[in-house]
Amino acid sequence: MSEDMNSTVFVRFLLDADTAPGLLSRLLQPYAKRDLVPDRMWSHRSGDTLHVEIAMEAMPAEVVHVVEGNLRQVVGVRTVTRVMRTCLRQVA
Repeated sequence: MSEDMNSTVFVRFLLDADTAPGLLSRLLQPYAKRDLVPDRMWSHRSGDTLHVEIAMEAMPAEVVHVVEGNLRQVVGVRTVTRVMRTCLRQVA
């Protein structure tokens, strides 16, 4: 997939992390510092594991790998899975 400067992609990150106060806000920081707002964020606690989904319908392709790397560096994050496809709509 070509990732030119104006391309956008649908991206969904699925994370498993330790249950900890402040974790959800730390997961949003990589988006906030790039002036991005996720379209959807969902979380569910299962014992000592927090399952989190963060999705954007049209994320700039050039920042996907950077945001993913930032998510992997958050203390307590165990796994990060990325689901991505070409965006069907363009952002103005």
